Amino acid sequence: MANYDLLLLPGDGIGPEVMTEVEGVVDWLNGQTQNSFNVETELVGGSAIEAHGVPVTNETVEKADKADAIVLGAVGGPKWDGVDFEIRPEAGLLRLRKDLDLFANLRPAICYPALAEASSLKPEVVEGLDIMIVRELTGGTYFGEPKEITDLPDGQKRGVDTTVYTTSEIERIVRVACDLARKRSKKVHSAEKRNVMSTGVLWHEVADRIFREEYSDLESHHILADNCAMQLIRWPKQFDVLVTDNLFGDMLSDEAAMMTGSLGMLPSASLGAEQAGKCKSLYEPVHGSAPDIAGTNQANPIATIASFGMSLRYSFDMSEAADIVDKAIANVLDAGLRTADIMQDGMKQVSTSEMGAAIKAEMSKLSA
Repeated sequence: MANYDLLLLPGDGIGPEVMTEVEGVVDWLNGQTQNSFNVETELVGGSAIEAHGVPVTNETVEKADKADAIVLGAVGGPKWDGVDFEIRPEAGLLRLRKDLDLFANLRPAICYPALAEASSLKPEVVEGLDIMIVRELTGGTYFGEPKEITDLPDGQKRGVDTTVYTTSEIERIVRVACDLARKRSKKVHSAEKRNVMSTGVLWHEVADRIFREEYSDLESHHILADNCAMQLIRWPKQFDVLVTDNLFGDMLSDEAAMMTGSLGMLPSASLGAEQAGKCKSLYEPVHGSAPDIAGTNQANPIATIASFGMSLRYSFDMSEAADIVDKAIANVLDAGLRTADIMQDGMKQVSTSEMGAAIKAEMSKLSA
């Protein structure tokens, strides 16, 4: 029996609604397993700006550092468009990633059989899709310096974002991807822009060396990031594990997410380096805060529940419980329940809370 400290950061928009359904799953696990979760909830993003004037407080970062895992709902929204760039809601999430050194972002793109028809691509292209995109999360364009907008003598402005990567940053994310590939189909692609970017040249050189010297048992490939975007639409099932940098990973993972039917379906994990058998970890849905439907009980909670399911697998060594969560989601979809974002003809539309209740009920059946 183990006791775990879980920090919930509901955030903004639909974040609190979908996080409520995660709390229900946590309560179910506390009643059904020998392990127990001690849950704390804190503010992040726009809600933290409203309460404290900053997108995340030092105290919340300290709690996150001590927690066994963090689950985040969503941050941001037009309400905070006018705040200074340095304290925008997203800056809270970026600080958590940077301060906790959560360098490896795992974004699975899975097309549940029941949702193959909901994708904008042909069912035969996406049915059975199961890709793991591994995105470097603490370097590259989003964190490189200088990052600024300056006034020029002729009255124009110039915006600068700097893309920076070191050998060690590339090595560690490529190793994460390769280790995952060994547990899957033993195939990995590395995506960069070595034809026009110096960081792409370095990325290719480092990844190629890691592939040859440390993971020769894998089928490894290099692909230009723009070609990768095209190939994801043409035939996504040619990929299994795909590793790339921060900027391209952000774009390619969102593209892959839409193949599955809805951004509301997909989870993600952000992991740090392993120390003494543990690593810092933050789990969040790929979708945003969807302020247009906030408070209406319409949001799809599946991505956030599945994100917590990933924490059971990667942070808590509870793979059996993770399997139950994943299977319960699949079974509920097979039964025809749909939230508005994935609604199809002949299916039954349900609310956020109804979808959460159905998943918990299915978990009870699976564990009986």
